Amino acid sequence: MAPPILKLDDIFLSFGGAPLLAGASLQIEAGDKICLVGRNGSGKSTLLKIAAGLVEAQSGAVFRHPSSTVRYLEQAPDFAGFNTVQAYAEAGLGPGDDPYRVTYLLSHLGLTGEEDPRMLSGGESRRAALARVMAPEPDILLLDEPTNHLDLPTIEWLEGELQKTRSALVLISHDRRFLEKVSTATVWLDRGTSRRLDRGFAHFEAWRDQVLEAEELEQHKLGKSIEREEHWLRYGVTARRKRNMRRLGELQTMRSNYRGHKGPQGTVQATVSDAQESGKLVIEADKITKSFGERAIVTPFSIRVHRGDCIGLVGPNGAGKTTLLKMLTGQLAPDSGTVKLGTNLEIATLDQKREDLDPEDTLANYLTDGRGENLLVNGEQRHVTGYMKEFLFQPEQARTPIRNLSGGERARLMLARILSRPTNLLILDEPTNDLDIETLDLLQEIVAGFPGTVILVSHDRDFLDRTVTSTIAPAVPDAPDGRWIEYAGGYSDMLVQRKGALEERRKAEKAAEKPKTQEAPAPGSSKVKLSFKQKFALENLPKEMAKAEAEIAKREQVMADPNLFTRDPAAFNRLASEMEKLRAGLTKMEEEWLELEMLREELEG
Repeated sequence: MAPPILKLDDIFLSFGGAPLLAGASLQIEAGDKICLVGRNGSGKSTLLKIAAGLVEAQSGAVFRHPSSTVRYLEQAPDFAGFNTVQAYAEAGLGPGDDPYRVTYLLSHLGLTGEEDPRMLSGGESRRAALARVMAPEPDILLLDEPTNHLDLPTIEWLEGELQKTRSALVLISHDRRFLEKVSTATVWLDRGTSRRLDRGFAHFEAWRDQVLEAEELEQHKLGKSIEREEHWLRYGVTARRKRNMRRLGELQTMRSNYRGHKGPQGTVQATVSDAQESGKLVIEADKITKSFGERAIVTPFSIRVHRGDCIGLVGPNGAGKTTLLKMLTGQLAPDSGTVKLGTNLEIATLDQKREDLDPEDTLANYLTDGRGENLLVNGEQRHVTGYMKEFLFQPEQARTPIRNLSGGERARLMLARILSRPTNLLILDEPTNDLDIETLDLLQEIVAGFPGTVILVSHDRDFLDRTVTSTIAPAVPDAPDGRWIEYAGGYSDMLVQRKGALEERRKAEKAAEKPKTQEAPAPGSSKVKLSFKQKFALENLPKEMAKAEAEIAKREQVMADPNLFTRDPAAFNRLASEMEKLRAGLTKMEEEWLELEMLREELEG
């Protein structure tokens, strides 16, 4: 095994009260692509800053290889002293680095380099900072939420860049799909300590559940041991005093460990407040248009949104997603065409800029609208501190100013307020920004099970695939021209339909180019049949698929043992790897069989 180029060992850090980091570790070797995961407030960003040398731990060992270069993506870049973005990005280069890398990265990130840093938006600032840290191709690249404010095409480009980079990576991100595609190892920061899995994020959640189940079982066993020892002390035959004192000391240690065990942080528990049912037709837009100067944002677009629909809006930054959303919800009048809103609408909005938040307001005042200590949730009076607990806020935070909250906590606070009010139309503009994985799971469940209607703008492909019933996207993804198309299903469904439409158009263009002498023979003149190889595959693939399913089931049964990972992690990892290969093979066989079956049906008329 190669020696580490950066190692944090037994890191301790506290800002008063309970320690934020209490024995956390992080080891980075050349070529590592690590995702750092954990709840909001678990210390992920702080650990990354310690690795970058920006924050000093109170205790613990920090080793950085003397010749290794480290770059850290700042959340709030400092542009002081730079007149252009190009100059800011080039300042991150070392003596032997290629300046062309800056131009290449800026162009792919949608910047010219001539922009005034003082005039940049939040998203543009993030892009400039990305170019600065990636351009030198450092030995270690530390990225904290690199996809925030990036649009889908840029996120997909960044995935490709990070997959092929020679730099060792440590990533913090809420974007599941991004982590799954880039990471090859996972470090889980939980209750101040860290655990490492030498597999990518795709395997994290199953592993985490196994670890927590094993931990719960160990606590249960410890409780039973304490009961047995207490029974012996009360009723057992008196032995030599020295032995009794030893056992009493062991019992005190067990009691201390049992009481001092800090279980995992709870999950957010919330449901949407019931509202009066809206009319069946929620929104009807007929040939609406919008232009700014000579640029068309929306050319004639029509849609009917019914109660229960969940509509996703996707597209590159600047394509006009928010403009279209505002027109559909009546906040912005179209240049032409009409928008009709249905009856009995109770609208709640989660804005991506969190503009609804006054930084000087307190959490309790924001949730109750300044109406004392209680709020009405589903017709029931609730004390504000009790309601806050459901969203993982502590009672002592009730009087805390909102300015002291992290980005994830602010998003969670807005979610708490929205869900306390009667709603039948949810408008969510980039709702997943800054949310941790567990809160994302909750939001996904809420959106998927919401009885009303949802319209959301998001760059989170996984979230879109899990929630929306249809997706609105630009007709020309790389160069939006104001034309929008509604596709059935989520983001992945949209890509499949787009690809199919493109192939159909290419076929039509190819057919139109063929000379008439090459026309296909008349029906019945020469019957096309499946080849022997295709027939054989069609008959035998179901048997092979059944075998693969049986092998997967066999391994799932073994892995269902909650003690397997703690007892034999190598066996657990081997079985998980085998299951991954089996599932990939099964998917490939299913797709091949489906294609052949469709071909057979087509040939047989």
